[in-house]
Amino acid sequence: MNYDLKKFVKQNDSELFWGIRMLPKAQREAIYTVYAFHCHIENIAYDISLSTNEKLELIKAWREEFDNIYEKKVPLTDIGRKIYKNCMRFKLPKSEFIRFLKSIEDDIRTPITAPNLTELSAYCRGVAGVPCNFSLRILGCEDEPLIEKLSDSISSSIKITHILKNVKDDAELNRLYIPKELLNKAEIFETNPNKVLTDKNLSIARQELAGIAEKSFNKTYALVEELDNKVAKTILGVTNLNKKYFDIMNKRGWEIISPKPKISPLQMFSLAFRVLF
Repeated sequence: MNYDLKKFVKQNDSELFWGIRMLPKAQREAIYTVYAFHCHIENIAYDISLSTNEKLELIKAWREEFDNIYEKKVPLTDIGRKIYKNCMRFKLPKSEFIRFLKSIEDDIRTPITAPNLTELSAYCRGVAGVPCNFSLRILGCEDEPLIEKLSDSISSSIKITHILKNVKDDAELNRLYIPKELLNKAEIFETNPNKVLTDKNLSIARQELAGIAEKSFNKTYALVEELDNKVAKTILGVTNLNKKYFDIMNKRGWEIISPKPKISPLQMFSLAFRVLF
């Protein structure tokens, strides 16, 4: 699969596109590549035309692809070659790629439905924290404890925002990412995604989950102050765009699940401009 990385990111994640548009080319291309890989693996997980075994075989092949990349052998895939060309100069840890693959693999084996809070945290770190971890390294952050703290807080805030935004889409894929503890607190004792979707108390559970995201956003903003100014601007650009989605949902009320909140290209540019200047 041959990606035009810039075009792919602009079409599929305009928040990310505008958040990193002003970066130097090498950093921009590396983050585009990480995002393309991320989307490619998630597309495998949610492709209804593939059987579970076929999906697991593809994930296994990707584990072997990373053996090739890190052993300096010729990668077999176009994305693998782009990772080798665009990302390896930034010394991205192989363990993080494997962490991401494992999170997706676990969701393929047993689709996530009402995980506990610990399981949700681990899932967020695996699927959203890995790109964050890589982005911080690509941007030049070398403080390992800070990279890990930000990977946790950003993954929690952004992934939970996506969960709140996509609850209907997830139900159609037989997935429910709202933790069981929060469902029970809202007196929802059902774990069938489509039945939870129509429960009158769903807004209570979503509001509880939103409280976790808000705390994570606040933690992210506090941690960003420890970053170099250039790195901080990029992280703030992407964080602020996701916070805007969160704020739209919070303002209109958690009982509303559709339509999904939208941000115009002009609003995205305005948010990015404010961070930069």
